[in-house]
Amino acid sequence: MTKGKKVTIYFCQSCGYESSKWMGQCPGCKEWNTFVEESVEKKAAGKVKNVVGGNKELKTSKISEIDMQDKERTQTGFQELDRVLGGGIVLGSLVLVGGDPGIGKSTLLLQVCRNLAESKEVLYISGEESLQQIKMRAQRIGTFSDNLQLFCETNLEQIEQVIERQKPQTVIIDSIQTIYSEEVGSAPGSVSQVRETTGRLLQIAKGMDITIFIVGHVTKEGVVAGPRVLEHMVDTVLYFEGDRHASYRILRGVKNRFGSTNEIGVFEMREKGLVEVENPSEYMLNGKPQGASGSVVACSMEGTRPILVEIQALVCHSNFGIPRRTAAGTDLTRVNLLMAVLEKRAGLSLATCDAYVNIAGGIRMNEPAIDLGIVMALASSFREKAINEKIICFGEVGLSGEVRAVNMAQQRVTEAKKLGFDTCILPKVSIPGLTDTKGIKIVGVENIREAIGKIG
Repeated sequence: MTKGKKVTIYFCQSCGYESSKWMGQCPGCKEWNTFVEESVEKKAAGKVKNVVGGNKELKTSKISEIDMQDKERTQTGFQELDRVLGGGIVLGSLVLVGGDPGIGKSTLLLQVCRNLAESKEVLYISGEESLQQIKMRAQRIGTFSDNLQLFCETNLEQIEQVIERQKPQTVIIDSIQTIYSEEVGSAPGSVSQVRETTGRLLQIAKGMDITIFIVGHVTKEGVVAGPRVLEHMVDTVLYFEGDRHASYRILRGVKNRFGSTNEIGVFEMREKGLVEVENPSEYMLNGKPQGASGSVVACSMEGTRPILVEIQALVCHSNFGIPRRTAAGTDLTRVNLLMAVLEKRAGLSLATCDAYVNIAGGIRMNEPAIDLGIVMALASSFREKAINEKIICFGEVGLSGEVRAVNMAQQRVTEAKKLGFDTCILPKVSIPGLTDTKGIKIVGVENIREAIGKIG
């Protein structure tokens, strides 16, 4: 067989658009400076190989004739992971798990393999570690069933042969950036290789009803390396977040064709692997200082789960011409906006002050309901007045200083009452929607001036 001709093609890293020449702006997604150069081997035109499924009958179906049955779901043994997936693993789905190096992606999936292998055939394919390295990590986690098969390979064609021969129910690919196809002439991890290998794995998952987990590395911006089309091709995208030097990890779903994308799972990294955190609110509030200014507890909703977090703020006069503002765990732009509202609507002179805002516990929150907590923490630190430790607050703050309603107010109040808080400051317009306020004092506020008046 004659070798193909090497040609240079430019790919857009965001959407996978191909071009024969470099362009500043991608015609497909309109992003700037996303084209990368790759050398690929152009092969003679031929018949496209159908990896799985065989020759299917070309037949259309009426929508009324389609049998509407729920896809079979398999429990992973982790309630937190099942919640994020929408109730468990869907048969024949392709799941992408992304995260920083060393965050615990491989450990989590190996523990999932251990739970699934008790009743199902599982194949763990590693392109980064040897069999001995995987065995060392497995010994730290515990004992494994012989239903778990290990295979170290980076060649996609050989991986396909092993999957078709073994016919496992679940396959783990660690990681997609190391897998390459001989039919694509570029290097492993390139845009064309990642797109081709993911497409072939998608065919296997749908054609053979095999659930496939693929691990993806992330860039410095925190997104999965490779083309964004990778995220469009898979059924579910999960991000494993957290500080690798801290013990807690957050599993967040950013795309899910079979469930909600608002759920999160909380894990703790221990010596023997990852352990579920069933009550995240309790651990988030561990070590909360008593009688210190600039500290308040707010309630945020992640899907159907209320999570109580401690918001800390430190406001001090700046020694420089331009004050410094930083935020950890929330959006800095939102913090600057709320400080401007405080200065304009509440009369606090913050223009010459440094401000530091932190969500304690290493979790990241962007829900508007924590606006009131940030405002009260900033005002508390500025005035050097501590907020009662039994007070909890939530509410969205508008540019006019008004405190606006948020959803699921009753669930937030119930969670606060369960953890021992006796006073809840919330938007006044949300009070009529509450059905059970026994055991907790409800304080409704219309604007940030009323809320700040509750400090001290």
